[in-house]
Amino acid sequence: SDWYLGNLWKNHKPWPALGRGFNTGVILLLLERLRRIGWEQMWRLTAERELMSMLSTSLADQDIFNAFIKQNPVLVHQLPCFWNVQLSDHTRSEQCYTEVSDLKPSTWSELLGDRLLCGQQVIHWNSPKKLRVKNKHVEFFRNLYLTFLEYDGNLLRRELFGCPSQPSADSLRLQNALEELDEDDQCYDFRRERIALHRLHLYFLQYQYIPAEDDTDVTLVAQLSIDRLQMLEAICNHWEGPISLALYMSDAEAQQFLRYAQASDVLKHRKNIGYHIVYKEGQFYPVNLLRNIALRQANTPYVFLTDVDFLPMYGLYSYLRKSIVQLDLAHTKNALVVPAFETLRYRLSFPKSKAELLSMLDMGTLYTF
Repeated sequence: SDWYLGNLWKNHKPWPALGRGFNTGVILLLLERLRRIGWEQMWRLTAERELMSMLSTSLADQDIFNAFIKQNPVLVHQLPCFWNVQLSDHTRSEQCYTEVSDLKPSTWSELLGDRLLCGQQVIHWNSPKKLRVKNKHVEFFRNLYLTFLEYDGNLLRRELFGCPSQPSADSLRLQNALEELDEDDQCYDFRRERIALHRLHLYFLQYQYIPAEDDTDVTLVAQLSIDRLQMLEAICNHWEGPISLALYMSDAEAQQFLRYAQASDVLKHRKNIGYHIVYKEGQFYPVNLLRNIALRQANTPYVFLTDVDFLPMYGLYSYLRKSIVQLDLAHTKNALVVPAFETLRYRLSFPKSKAELLSMLDMGTLYTF
């Protein structure tokens, strides 16, 4: 990048750097050595000295790193740029390769003795625009990135071929348990599923929870697969409190969900929802596993365990919190049973009170579930 050369626009005054400077988004720090030379004091002195004239940083800690490296160049071991191919508006990433054909995945890990060939090691989307950045070969990199996202992550859990290596203790226990199963047993598939270890991605999206001061907070807990995704917006509109969801999906479906959540006007503004991806393994739907994972990730004293197909009444979150106080649930081992109703109609005006609900029951619009 030409950023640290200071010629991108008029009056552009970057922090001092060695040549074009270093992008610190991909950096390996030998912490033990840094501590031995008094790293904490050294970077602070550098920052304080430069801030007297620069007043503030433009690129956060990266500016401080570069100013420090400018004064202490012997402390840096510079790797070839293919270890950090930066894709942003001001980078010259094409200088890290000669032809797009050099970027084939088959060349990435070729070895010649101890010397790596020119295959790219790290593709770095270091622009706020991410995949929408303007770059000479961005279409190639974008397609490559999206292809990797939708690969089956189970392929990375173990070596697919018999390369010589020492398996972990957990892998050995799992393998021994599988070998003990009788494939002729009519319940073989069920028994195999029972000992399967599913990959998890807890808190798939950003999560922020502020605990309630009165210890009456309630988390809505549910589990679902991708075919029930359309229920999420409606549930969020009916429940303003924290939510813990376990989603059973493949790697490709997880990317579908990510795009859906980022495009949804309802979901993208909610930060008190914990989305926990349980990646598909086998042919059955592990309902108990999903429920337990969602329950374990609830951060409140109380939970409202429900099915994803049920919409809570408007105001149920506040009503339950009031009931917790009124019934003194903090000192009793009681559970509240929330009655459920169903309808055969596709369109329904949701009842806003108990009186409306009873009226709809009398008219036959609603039925007890």
